[in-house]
Amino acid sequence: MNDTRRSFIKQSAVVAAGVAALPTIMNAGCASPNEKITVGLIGCRGMGFTDLQSFLKNKEVECVALCDVDQRVLDKRAEDVEKLTGKRPLLHKDFRKVIDNKDIDAVIIGTPDHWHCLPMVYASEVGKHVYVEKPIGNTIEECNVMVAAQKRYGNVVQSGQWQRSHQHWNDAVDYLHEGNIGRVRSVRCWSNVGWKRSIPVVPDSEVPEGVDYDMWLGPAPKRAYNKNRFHASFRWYWDYAGGVMTDWGVHLLDFALFGMNQYVPKSIMAVGGKYAFPEDAMQTPDTMTTVYDFGDFGLVWDNTIGIYGANYGKRGHGVAFVGEYGTLVVDRSGWEVIPETKSTSKKEGYEGLPVQPATGSGLDLHVKNFLDCIRTGNKPNCDVETAAHIARFAHLGNIAYRVGRKVNWNPELQQFENDDEANHLVKAHYRAPWTLPKV
Repeated sequence: MNDTRRSFIKQSAVVAAGVAALPTIMNAGCASPNEKITVGLIGCRGMGFTDLQSFLKNKEVECVALCDVDQRVLDKRAEDVEKLTGKRPLLHKDFRKVIDNKDIDAVIIGTPDHWHCLPMVYASEVGKHVYVEKPIGNTIEECNVMVAAQKRYGNVVQSGQWQRSHQHWNDAVDYLHEGNIGRVRSVRCWSNVGWKRSIPVVPDSEVPEGVDYDMWLGPAPKRAYNKNRFHASFRWYWDYAGGVMTDWGVHLLDFALFGMNQYVPKSIMAVGGKYAFPEDAMQTPDTMTTVYDFGDFGLVWDNTIGIYGANYGKRGHGVAFVGEYGTLVVDRSGWEVIPETKSTSKKEGYEGLPVQPATGSGLDLHVKNFLDCIRTGNKPNCDVETAAHIARFAHLGNIAYRVGRKVNWNPELQQFENDDEANHLVKAHYRAPWTLPKV
């Protein structure tokens, strides 16, 4: 981080009270319809590179730089980009060099979850647009800081919840909002990760050559290197992520709330544990059921690993709205309505709907929406406030599981009622020298 930005972060707590009176940098760095949009990727393995490939399908996009803490990944992705574009990008192991590059309009953040907040805030400070993977933040406090940063600096921020740009999900919600299935009594969301196997316990080991492990840890607690915590399997450790709940949950819970048009539960409780693989190395529960009580309906989240669960015609994931006349079920392949048959709420003549298949690539449409918003300054389909709210919602479920009791959330105060243990988990506890920005 350069001296100017470092000084600004230190001073931001002092000037925060006057933020509302300051103009935002609206549509910072906006490109005209005929100009190139230059991007830098931070976090090149897995979904980060998948995102970049989608960006590069748009002829106006140019990849200027790649950043990763693993030199092997960095070198491989540089070769891949050169094959795709004919140009070799700049390579960095420190994400701040990408942000400091004035030739870059937008950054893609494809890092583990605990590294989403800081790059997003730093990039926003200097007027760069941000496409950040989900969940947008690894704690509720980070989510709130990220919302504040976008509001202050006015850049375009899109979270990678690409179902917001996939038409069949929105068609399903429109059908629901028209009242076609009557009053909805309950909503069920599930993700059963059938391909996921046990992670065997292994001892700590030396850091692989070419890996800046201290940078990979960043604000997370200092720990010895263990390959189970690194790269893709980071998702199963509380230091860096929130398991299936914050991986799949933000996608599916998003549309559960969108469909019901209600967003703040009265209470949350969760049960679960290591039921599938009790002796393996995962920290996060491999099986969990969470109940969000909204007063006039309940929302149930359910996940496990190692099986798909055969829900609603062998759907391994999805959202089901259980209504008086039928149940609307939607997943990434499409949506349908299964009519009620023998019930007190049966509607004569109502036959539901057969499967309405998905079309197109949700990710490609989502990226195109982000690029369009850079040009126009419009709000993207999954803007920072939408993404932050759903991430908070998923974190509420995880916190209820971790404390082992029903919890009640106060949205105005952004804290749990009379529960110090739960409120401790709301906060971002950063390891020095990293600090959570005060925006």
